Amino acid sequence: MPFSNEKHSLNDESLNSDTESCERSDSVNSSSDYEYARQSFSSDSSSKPSSPASSPPKMASFDDLMETAKGLSNMTLAHEIVMNSNFQMKSIDLPPQSLQRRVKEIVHKAFWDCLEAQLNKDPPEYNHALLLLGEIKEILLSFLIPGQNRLRNQISEVLDLDLIQQQAEHNAIDIHRLAAYIVTLMGKFCAPVRDEDVRKLKSVTQIVPLFREIFRVLDLMTMDMINFTIQNIRPHIQQCSVDYERSKFQDFLNKQPNSDD
Repeated sequence: MPFSNEKHSLNDESLNSDTESCERSDSVNSSSDYEYARQSFSSDSSSKPSSPASSPPKMASFDDLMETAKGLSNMTLAHEIVMNSNFQMKSIDLPPQSLQRRVKEIVHKAFWDCLEAQLNKDPPEYNHALLLLGEIKEILLSFLIPGQNRLRNQISEVLDLDLIQQQAEHNAIDIHRLAAYIVTLMGKFCAPVRDEDVRKLKSVTQIVPLFREIFRVLDLMTMDMINFTIQNIRPHIQQCSVDYERSKFQDFLNKQPNSDD
């Protein structure tokens, strides 16, 4: 029994000692952790971080974004041409009551009113008329195919803007003759579906309404030419569509801000 009591007493003392040791250890560890955290916080707030920070995200420029959007638009267009055999481009028809349509109508009316006012002066002014002739000349030349050099030279000669400018300065320009030549060319270039529109142009005698109608029909002819071209290149696009879309998609990925990461 004495040994048992002694042993029990010894065990109690040992237990008490272990408990006090654990408490001291916890206290030391807690104090140590607190000091470490405080030092770590102080170090983070007053000095450079121990590990390098991640690099900031790259920013794409506006030009890059626009070029990417254009590439995606071209890829979508090519895909639509391949998959839809009836695909056609159409002119944008703005809603009648939309702000965009109202602004467009106001701007166009102001231009045509100014043209009429210039032509009605004595002597007439031809600043706006020369702008129109220059645009018409470029549109007519765009209808030509490679090899039509004779017709190209003829258009460049008749619609020579420098010569017309000199004629205008001497009040020797024949605007009706130029308009008649333009209508004749339009009859040669237009698709059969536009023959009636071109024929009606020949009955318009007033110069400002005539030029307005000329531009309206030229817009239709331009769209006809675009759709004719689409029909002709569809077989070629079908043959190259997979490689084209893969290439364009890779270009799109390469232009992303973090594509190098």
